[in-house]
Amino acid sequence: MKALVLVEFGRMEVRDLPDAKPGPGEVVVEIAYTGICGSDIHGFTGANGRRVPGMVMGHETSGRVLALGEGVTAPAVGTPVTINPVVLPAEDAAAWRGREQQHPGKWIIGVRPDVVAAFGQQVVVPARNLVVLPEGMPLAHGALVEPVAVATHAVGRLNPGAGAVLVTGGGPIGQSVVVALQQAGVGTILVSEPTAARRDVLARLGAIPLDPDAGPLRDQVVAAIGGPAAAAVDAVGATASLADCLSATLPGATVCLVGMATPRLELSAFDISTAERTLVGSFTYSSADFEQALASLAAAPPAADSLISRTVSLAEAPATFTALAAGDGTPGKVLVALAT
Repeated sequence: MKALVLVEFGRMEVRDLPDAKPGPGEVVVEIAYTGICGSDIHGFTGANGRRVPGMVMGHETSGRVLALGEGVTAPAVGTPVTINPVVLPAEDAAAWRGREQQHPGKWIIGVRPDVVAAFGQQVVVPARNLVVLPEGMPLAHGALVEPVAVATHAVGRLNPGAGAVLVTGGGPIGQSVVVALQQAGVGTILVSEPTAARRDVLARLGAIPLDPDAGPLRDQVVAAIGGPAAAAVDAVGATASLADCLSATLPGATVCLVGMATPRLELSAFDISTAERTLVGSFTYSSADFEQALASLAAAPPAADSLISRTVSLAEAPATFTALAAGDGTPGKVLVALAT
């Protein structure tokens, strides 16, 4: 099989690797599409310390079952699936259902360096980590389930009420947060995003796009909806974006931090204490969030289409990583088609 290998930071190559073989309880998935995550770009550049040269990354993916290992009877070969990349020890899977992301011994497909992940044409995964796609769902949409699951978990941590919600950051995760908020019944969603192309995508998704460079964000939010937002999601994870979330929300609001642009942040303590705001974190998702994200995408195919900016071939993937890392202006998700 062929795979996209991180040869060194800043350089990817397509190389030949041995075909995948399943062990007991495992399944081989023939990968159709894998999305390029922001964390993959950070891994490509060496910025996040969670990827190492020589590994095959990729965790936002879809494909078809190719082979079953010993003891596995379903899903059948040929079944279209996506992969939940959060892997727990088999003996803990049942007890930790619904909070898998908190397990101290979990590992992530696409992050663990000794496991060939979804930028390879074949991937070995525990059968319990497969999620079958609904009949008629495009395989390309299956590769969006993972990022929408991140957003679904964040929205669940936020627990939004009936008021307007502000999102800072309109990249792929911010766009996924819009979809998750809509599925949660939020009617008014404002998104702060400096890039015009991304604001166009957000408008197509039904959000109110705001330009943070056009003036104080609180003033823009008040002008748009008549007052501060009831809650906020920081899909950037930087000092400035978090400050905007705190300044542009009502006293008593909850702000969810899901973006991870920087490992350390500064914040105004009084914006939390005197206004009695709550700041919560969000990381990956539970299996229940993953399944809810799949249902959300299956119910909203036009939104799924809007999340995808383009699809590139495996041969084009090394140059695509280089371009994305240089900030080529791509507004949404880029998928790599693994078939050759």
